Formats: sequence, structure tokens, C-alpha cells
Amino acid sequence: MRDLLSDSAQRAIAYLEGLEDRAVAPSAAAIADLAQLDGPLPAHSTPPEDVLRQLDALGSPATMAMGGRRFFGFIIGGALPVTLAANWLAGAWDQNSALYNVTPATAKLEQLALSWLLDLFGLPADCGGGFVTGATVANFTALAAARHGVLARAGWDVEADGLIGGPPVTVIVGEEAHSTLFKALGLVGLGRKRVVRVPVDRQGRMRADALPPINGPTIVCAQAGNLHSGAFDPLADICDWAHAAGAWVHVDGAFGLWAAAVPSLAYLTPGLADADSWGTDFHKWLNVPYDSGLAVVRDRDALRAAMSITAEYLPTDSPNRNPSDFVPELSRRARGVEVWAALRHLGRAGIVDLIERTCRHARRFAEGLQAAGYEVLNDVVLNQVCVAFGDAATTNRVIAAIQADGTCWAGPTVWQGRAAMRISVSSWATTEEDVERSLGAMIRVAGAGK
Repeated sequence: MRDLLSDSAQRAIAYLEGLEDRAVAPSAAAIADLAQLDGPLPAHSTPPEDVLRQLDALGSPATMAMGGRRFFGFIIGGALPVTLAANWLAGAWDQNSALYNVTPATAKLEQLALSWLLDLFGLPADCGGGFVTGATVANFTALAAARHGVLARAGWDVEADGLIGGPPVTVIVGEEAHSTLFKALGLVGLGRKRVVRVPVDRQGRMRADALPPINGPTIVCAQAGNLHSGAFDPLADICDWAHAAGAWVHVDGAFGLWAAAVPSLAYLTPGLADADSWGTDFHKWLNVPYDSGLAVVRDRDALRAAMSITAEYLPTDSPNRNPSDFVPELSRRARGVEVWAALRHLGRAGIVDLIERTCRHARRFAEGLQAAGYEVLNDVVLNQVCVAFGDAATTNRVIAAIQADGTCWAGPTVWQGRAAMRISVSSWATTEEDVERSLGAMIRVAGAGK
């Protein structure tokens, strides 16, 4: 076992050290080589060192260099070294982190991380919270609590009796709510299409002057950090309007929630702490390994009512927090360990620096592209830049050429009817040199495509 794990560690280290010397996207040849993995299930066992050798030889070259310094395709960061190391150690622990009485170390680390996060985000210290796989499941978890909360006020026990026959629940969203929010609404039985949509402004923010009347059990889904612009919905106005009518406000803060930790970004967050639930990712701005996210609910009992289970064989009776009381899973990995490690390593000042630095990099991309004559479509308030290189055909051709160049990687999108390239700067490892190198490549490739 020692030799195998040492071999794995050395291969992982070599992979990470080699990211800067390769194109960000995998080559066509590396992708084609994946066909060597095809075939039936082997009839007999294979030595573990051979399994690892094949995995590295064929898998590593065919990966996207998401952990590198110049991947800007999605709002994700590369894993901080301390979080990857903590992830490896937690994997060796092999804890099914459901119950404090069974896995006290991982349950304790999760509770500590939650308390630090609530303080960091300026949220009430007695909120309930669950460590989940990412923003999709964070939204699902929070919306399940919201469903419980608004129907309990109407005298309906949704966990016992389901939605059929119960009071209808109205869901209000912005026109540019993220697609994963609609998936979560479908999963909790509230429907992907059965929503009231609020018009948005040119930055994708819900228009406060267009908020509709509220009647009956209602959940309002707002956004902290628009997918394209980084803009925040007017959360103070939304919370005042919704709470006056007894509605629940959920905030999808997949990456934008982290602005609450940064004094220089406080102007974006008025009303954020007045909501009833929040969801965020850790594999975005906190730069921990996949998969990792958080659901936070002001009404801790509503979250527990929606999520907890009991069984005769489960030692659930504990004065301490049982992680499984606040998440969909019973069997679950100890994903709170690397979150605790990131927070312990960075501290408040390190988190502020990470977020401010990546936002500064985004502004530099915008300034450089504008100076070169290209159109930046959004106000760059966080780490998101949307740029058009001309009409849709030209823009998409330039994006494909930038990706093929290999210096960096950013993805295509369509925002408010315009084809664009979206640059998301989230990695702890990205330096000013990386930004200038990537910016130079973008401008060079775009100029060649004119």
C-alpha cells in the first residue's frame, strides 16, 4: 500500500507541476488515446500499480488544466495546495460523516467551518447549514427548507403529506436566474416552468420596480452574482417587499456570496443578510477540490425538518451537530475537512486578498480588451468579464481560436442576445503575469481573425 500511495502522490505532483508547460485544453491526440480504455470488464484482476499507470498515462493528458493559472472558462478555482492535501488525508480517514457519535473529528471540523463561514458572511450565528456537493444541491437543500417553511405557516406538513392537495406555492425568480436553480425547483416538486419571472436590467439584476404582488405561500429566489456580469439583485428591496407579504427569500450566491467577506465589495451586498436562506460553492472562490458547497438556512429547524432522518440502527442522539440532519445524504464524504483547512490557512485577510486580487485581474482583462477595440458587455464589479469581438460569427470564431491557441481557456456564451466570451477569474494561482500573457494571446488571436 505504501508504495502504491507514494506512486500516486508523485504522479499527482508531476501532473500539477506540468500544468504550466502544456496547453490548457487537452490535445486531439490525447482525447483520441482515451479509446485505449475501451473494452469489456477484465475477467481477472489487474495489479494496482498497472491500473494507476494506465490511469495516469491516458487520463492525465486528456484533462482540461482547470487547476492551472490560466483557465478562465467557468467560475471555478484550482485547489489550494493545503485543501488538496487535506482532501487526501480525509480520503485516507475514509469517514462516512453523517453522525457526530460515529465520526466526531469530521463532524467537529464541519461545525467549526460553519461557524467561521457564518461570521465571515455576516449571517446569524444560529443559522442551520449543510455541506453539500455544490450550488445546485445547496439550492435544492435550501429550497426544500423554504418549501417546508412556507407550507408549515399555511398548516401543511409537506414532508408527511407531499405537495399533492396542499396549498399551492408561488415561486418568483429573475429572468436571469441560473439554470441550476430551475433544476433544484424541479427536484423539490415546485416546477421548472411554474414560476413568475421578474424582468431584469442591462446587468441582469431583477428590477425592483417590476416586483409583482404576493399572495399565499411564496418563495422568492434572488441572485448574488449574476453568471455573466457578477451583478447583485437589489436584495434589500426584495427582502423588504417579500417579508412584508410573509414570503421566503432564498439567495443563490454560488460565487457572489463571497463578496460579503470583503469590505471593499460591501456596496454590492445590502440586504444580503436579511434573506432566509443562501447557497454557495466552495470549489469556486474558496479554491477547494470538487465537490463542495454550502446551504445555509436562517430557520435551522426548517432545514432539519426537511432533511433529517432517524432509524433504529443510527446513533443520532447527541448534543452535538449531526451533519446528516442538514443535508440530503446519509452516507457522505467528509467534505467539510478541506473547507476548514482553507479557512484555517487563509484566515480572513487571506480570503479578502484572494477575492480582491481575482477581481483586480478581471478588471485588467476588461481594460486591456477595451483598449484593443473590443466590446466589454458588462460592468465589471466582480470577477466576470463578457467580451464580444464583433458579430456572433466573428466572436465564436475568435473564441475557438483562443481555445486552440492553448495559452488560456475561456468559454462562449450568449448574454442578453449577444454572443460573447466569458472570462471568469477565480484561481488563487493566477498572477499578473498570467493575466498579461493571456490578454496578449487573446488580442493577438482576435487581431489575426479580423
